[in-house]
Amino acid sequence: MNKKLNASKLRIIASQVRRDVVRMVHNVQSGHPGGSLGCTDFFVTLFFNIMNRNKSFSMNGIGEDIFFLSNGHISPVFYSVLARSGYFKLDELNSFRKINSRLQGHPATHDGLPGIRIASGSLGQGLSVAIGAASSKKLNNDSNIVYALMGDGELQEGQVWEGFMYGANNNIDNLIVSIDYNGQQIDGPVNEINSLKNLKAKFKSFGWSVVESDGNDIENLIKVLNHSKSLLKNGLPVVNIMQTVMGKGVDFMENSHKWHGISPSDEELSKALNQLKETLGDY
Repeated sequence: MNKKLNASKLRIIASQVRRDVVRMVHNVQSGHPGGSLGCTDFFVTLFFNIMNRNKSFSMNGIGEDIFFLSNGHISPVFYSVLARSGYFKLDELNSFRKINSRLQGHPATHDGLPGIRIASGSLGQGLSVAIGAASSKKLNNDSNIVYALMGDGELQEGQVWEGFMYGANNNIDNLIVSIDYNGQQIDGPVNEINSLKNLKAKFKSFGWSVVESDGNDIENLIKVLNHSKSLLKNGLPVVNIMQTVMGKGVDFMENSHKWHGISPSDEELSKALNQLKETLGDY
């Protein structure tokens, strides 16, 4: 199993991952930097501190914790963290979104990229898959945990709420779902497009254990995710409402839905990299 890194080391990795994200998207002038930057601290914390995962990738995930990304458009941060945690060579990040690359704009399984267990990007489906995987672990007496990440705009999908009903009603108590609650989606602020209202009350009414976290505070994430693990095995799944900042770490990207799915210019890339410390070496 992987060694758990402390918060100071996680921050070092997070800074480099953010550099990876803006460089990957700029390189092909295509991709989704905003949500990727906002979720960087979560991914780094999950993969380098929280999850019990094997060093070598196995699609079935038996005997280890597994993760599903439902909002697959934030693939840049996922790919960077997978590479920097040893699933594939770092220089493969150069192939992001290029023809015949294993690192497509939305994660896919047909090329066998280590770390990817489902094709994702058709929003609303990841929760259902995660529930299926968690059910499988329970049936096979595998005590490990299933983690999933979803976007807040994604919660406007109807299938999501079928999944939340099923998870609580069927005692899927080995599952932790985090919501990237940055308040932004492709067309504007979530509250203006289709407001989620009182999200905490919704999840509680569906029968889930609910926690809340600051998704850009690594110490808080470690505390809340470990607390979430302590709530499992009691009949209920856990949902983590995770407040994040779209574009975190790059001041002109922060809190703007504009950066959901556009790439930085040469000048903007230079400005972004000047704000993000190179800590582990660029790919």
